[in-house]
Amino acid sequence: MPDREPPGWPWLRERLTRLRQTTRPGAAAEAVPAAVRTAVVTDSAAALPADWVRDFTADGRLTVVPMPVMVGSEIYGEGEDDIVDTIAVALASGVPVRTSRPSPGQFEQAYLAAAARGFESVVSIHISAELSGTPDSARLAAAKVGIPVEVLDSRTVGMAQGMGVQSAVVAAADGRGAEEVSAYARERLDRTRVYFYVPSLEQLRRGGRIGAAASLWGTMFSIKPILAVEGGKVVPLEKVRSAVRAIARLEEVAAADALSRPQGEARIAVHHFGNRTEAEQLASRLERQLPGCPAAQISSLPAVLAAHAGLGVLVVIVGESSTPVPGSAGTSRGTGPLST
Repeated sequence: MPDREPPGWPWLRERLTRLRQTTRPGAAAEAVPAAVRTAVVTDSAAALPADWVRDFTADGRLTVVPMPVMVGSEIYGEGEDDIVDTIAVALASGVPVRTSRPSPGQFEQAYLAAAARGFESVVSIHISAELSGTPDSARLAAAKVGIPVEVLDSRTVGMAQGMGVQSAVVAAADGRGAEEVSAYARERLDRTRVYFYVPSLEQLRRGGRIGAAASLWGTMFSIKPILAVEGGKVVPLEKVRSAVRAIARLEEVAAADALSRPQGEARIAVHHFGNRTEAEQLASRLERQLPGCPAAQISSLPAVLAAHAGLGVLVVIVGESSTPVPGSAGTSRGTGPLST
């Protein structure tokens, strides 16, 4: 079953299509100046929906650099290989699953490709440096190319990172310069939170995302923790005694956060790995509690994140609309059909 797209996203796609058309030779006078051409680069930890990526990479405005995943002795590229089932089987059978950052050369190729297509600057938005060396690879590459590149550490993961990328892409397609594109991304990233539940802490411990003591404590006492990403790191939020209670508490925490947002601004995404039905049920319950919020985006966790979270993970991303209004100045909080 394909991932579900919220109702607001087709509006965003239509707008970006129109913006791309106005930048073609012979376009009307409202076309954006050639001097303000910014490309956006990110990595596959952003969990952007596949159809969204296909639509917005066609003109080179967006590039997603795949993050490698190693299953046993085999290396797979996120987005390049169908590795979800492979990872699921490996995790279930105890085969080692590891991840790595993309090489500086991959980012260098992305930046040079943007320059070759006529873009004059790049904003490169990546998974938290506390969880991956990916931003360092991007910075090494940025120092080698002639085109100006700003590397932005998102301090988060998944669609929390992806929402920041989406705001950057819309701003870039609207003709904003690199400084403003980066500002839109930063603002949205700052207002986005990640909450998640994992049945076992073992995979996070193996990947070095939590301490050995925390993993042992959780195993011994059958604790099912609610975790969050804060300051770029995975941190414990609450400790619950059963899976049923943990999922219920995850729902409560996410709903309370969304309800605290300005009226009509909240946006939700739900990730899963090997438990789509649970994710759909969680999303449906959240939607009933958040009548003013667009339907949640439901998607499988990217392989590079699933390798650390393990099977049965449930992630809720809570953010806000932040699509720039074309041609406007000041606040980047969009309204109406331009909101993502």
